[in-house]
Amino acid sequence: MHPNKLKSMYFALVIAFVFFLMPWPSSVLAFRPDFVLLTLIFWLVRAPNLCNIGTAWVLGLCIDLATGSIFGQHAIAYTVSSFFAVYYQRRLVLFSGTQQLFYVFNLLMTAQLVLLLLKLFAGDAFIGWQYFIPSISGVLLWKIALILGLNTGARDS
Repeated sequence: MHPNKLKSMYFALVIAFVFFLMPWPSSVLAFRPDFVLLTLIFWLVRAPNLCNIGTAWVLGLCIDLATGSIFGQHAIAYTVSSFFAVYYQRRLVLFSGTQQLFYVFNLLMTAQLVLLLLKLFAGDAFIGWQYFIPSISGVLLWKIALILGLNTGARDS
């Protein structure tokens, strides 16, 4: 194991967790991407030997505890998305930047759909299609990161 890479991963996940928990204004909150899931996807793609589905489960439980949401809902959503990220990890690094954006969008939407289903089963009402806007802003954030030089292993598009 590379201790520097492990420290970088933990540092990035802690920063993402802090960004997730920041007190965002309600006007921005509807557009806030899931920073923890985006960071998790990055590390699942770049270092699957350091970051795995168990990491996703623990981070999801931490999000649930910190936000006071139904215990385990983020853990399940992150685990399902992480499973698909790990399952297709070897193919994902061969994708072009545009193909990778589409795939990251699908992973973010998978997590949001799982969360939506769990909330609906718990008795919450569907708030409308604006519920899925964070997936779009998450992909835009991923694209900005690619432009700024984040090395996700994608081929030039």
